[in-house]
Amino acid sequence: MPYESRVKKSLLNARVNLVFYFLSLAVAFFSRKIFLDTLSADFLGLTGTLNNLLGFLNLAELGINSAIGYVLYKPIFEHNTDKINEIISVFGYIYRWIGFIILGTGCILACFLPLIFPNNIFNLHIIYFAYFSYLTSSLIGYFANYKQTLLGADQKNYVVTAYFQSAMLLKTLFQIGVAYYTRNYYLWIGLELLLGITYSIILNFKINQTYPWLKANIKLGKKLLKKYPEVKTYTKQLFVHKIGSFVQYQTAPFLIYTFASLKTVAFYGNYTIIIDKITQLVNNLLSSTNAGVGNLIAEGDQKKIIQVFWELLGIRFFIAGIISFALLQLTSPFIYLWLGEEYVLPHYVLVIIILNAFIGYTRGATDQFLYGYGLFSDTWSPIAEVCINLAVALIGGSLWGLPGVLLGGSASLFFIIGIWKPYFLYSRGFKMSVIHYWINYIKHLAILILVGILCYNIIPAEHFSPEVSFMHWIKYGVLLTSTYLTLTYILLYLATPGIRAFTKRIVKKEGRLYKFINKLIHR
Repeated sequence: MPYESRVKKSLLNARVNLVFYFLSLAVAFFSRKIFLDTLSADFLGLTGTLNNLLGFLNLAELGINSAIGYVLYKPIFEHNTDKINEIISVFGYIYRWIGFIILGTGCILACFLPLIFPNNIFNLHIIYFAYFSYLTSSLIGYFANYKQTLLGADQKNYVVTAYFQSAMLLKTLFQIGVAYYTRNYYLWIGLELLLGITYSIILNFKINQTYPWLKANIKLGKKLLKKYPEVKTYTKQLFVHKIGSFVQYQTAPFLIYTFASLKTVAFYGNYTIIIDKITQLVNNLLSSTNAGVGNLIAEGDQKKIIQVFWELLGIRFFIAGIISFALLQLTSPFIYLWLGEEYVLPHYVLVIIILNAFIGYTRGATDQFLYGYGLFSDTWSPIAEVCINLAVALIGGSLWGLPGVLLGGSASLFFIIGIWKPYFLYSRGFKMSVIHYWINYIKHLAILILVGILCYNIIPAEHFSPEVSFMHWIKYGVLLTSTYLTLTYILLYLATPGIRAFTKRIVKKEGRLYKFINKLIHR
């Protein structure tokens, strides 16, 4: 599979993700207001709680989809259709059993719904109807949609995104109509199930059209599982990694409530809404290269692997620097304008929040290559990450409240994500000294900090008063961000190999940079 093909697929994935991100963001903004006005906050709270309950049941899946995706990289690169059929058969077999487990557990949990929702303003009929509608929609993925993993591993996740997000947008638009004209809870919930079934039928039709040779046989999955013991191994390892992250991020609101107050949780939530939306945007743009990295590693060209690693890491540093500096300067005045002065948290709290987000933005390249090499054996690291986070958060929270709790995340991210993961990748994957990584990492970081200090001094906030109005905020934000972006790009191009190689690749690929941009716009 040629590298140009990987680039094209990555760009297409990123473009589709970006389009649907803004569409879903706009629809979600308007639909939320309509649903609150017509169906009530209590009903949305009920459906949200039911989805959270089912989310815990889906923990049984953690790791399996990722493990299968990794195992598929090599046969996809080799165009080995027989092996792909066998692996998808194994996946279908495993997913079917997970589906039965979730179905059984879900039925048991249903018996406790009257205890979970005592004295609820809704009768049990609507609660049970909603619960089993959501449960059925969830089970469709395990019994019918398991083949979509092949699309992701083959860098065709844009197909899944396009069909799934289209179905979600269509469902939401129908729900807006039902809510506005009928205010009927049963019809509103029924659309969830109807669109889930419709999406499954269309998706499987597209998969069969894309891969006419795909003939998965779930009945043979049990026998074939013995042929692929790595699936079990990787699944167990990835489960530990994912459950560690799940536990860590779910404990933050509880710890903030314990050491601060419920009001502080709400204030902190206003900031995380902004951070999470931007994180989603970054992931939508950059995660499209995941399968491409796996295919690149399967190709085995070590020089090209290292080059692409620094290209991806350079891009992440560039984007992370722009976003982090903009958030540092613009978040507080935005909260001031959006909600009021009383909702603005101290600046040092914002610094810690952005520090944690920055590590999250830049870790992606290392994670991609660890995943591409199948390096999941460090199952102690997520456990250590959780322990460090909780230990520091408990001590810091008791001493300093909210900032102390947030420092728990900073400490765990620094030691495990910042120190250990690069060492693990370089020693087990690249098989070279990690000093090479740290020299370039420090160089990237120094450039971001230097440009930030420069922009902070030459474009002072007090000259623009961004907290006065949204127009002032926008003017300040555009000037600040564009200046930071330009200076950062120039210095990264001159001083680091990643951005320079990436720029040259684009210019060489299209002949001129203008052609490349024009091609993206008109596709």
